Amino acid sequence: MLAEFIGVKILALEDTPGLNAFNWNLFGQSGSLNFTAGTLLCPIIFIMTDTINEYYGRRGVRFISWLAVFLIIYGFIFADAAIHLAPASWWVGATAAQGVPDQQAAFAVIFGQGLWTIAGSVVAFLLDQLIDVSVLHKIRRMTGEKKTWLRATGSTAVSQLIDSFVVLYIAFVLGPQKWSMELFYAVGTLNYIYKMCVAFALIPLLYIARGLIHSYLGESQARHLREQAARE
Repeated sequence: MLAEFIGVKILALEDTPGLNAFNWNLFGQSGSLNFTAGTLLCPIIFIMTDTINEYYGRRGVRFISWLAVFLIIYGFIFADAAIHLAPASWWVGATAAQGVPDQQAAFAVIFGQGLWTIAGSVVAFLLDQLIDVSVLHKIRRMTGEKKTWLRATGSTAVSQLIDSFVVLYIAFVLGPQKWSMELFYAVGTLNYIYKMCVAFALIPLLYIARGLIHSYLGESQARHLREQAARE
């Protein structure tokens, strides 16, 4: 749910640490490398999804997917309600000295855009989670209990291809900002490349998480959970 609200911001990768722009050119778009701020949470999401998939299978992933959708919709309802509440007259211009002359308009723009991000994420999240778990189990049937890294990155490669573009299309092409298709393809491609780089970088953490789980549960219980997950 946090990713939906902060994902409204598009960040410039090189500008953040004060570097010169790479002046990339992709689909006619050039300048700094741009990502949605929501991608900052990708490492946590990837590790949790793959770990739950590994030990609880389709049932576990379905549970967390529907729980996440409920929380996203919950956030959507109250954000929309907050936008339509009448603002206190003094509050509207309270931050004019900081460059925000109309806080009500700013609030509505940020959280209103977030509602489009939420709508896109509900669709994309269900699609990519269902695809992720299906691809992971197909790879698992081919490799057995070996190659955890291949299951994790292979399923992520397919599911995040869907997620990276569906969210942006609904949030920013259909949403109020009305992005051009060139900008949509450029930012979507960069987001996907970033997510895949993160997925490969996190491979050691997946094995560390697996080791901690086995240490906590014991080899017998951990093996039982993984075998049960593989049969679902």
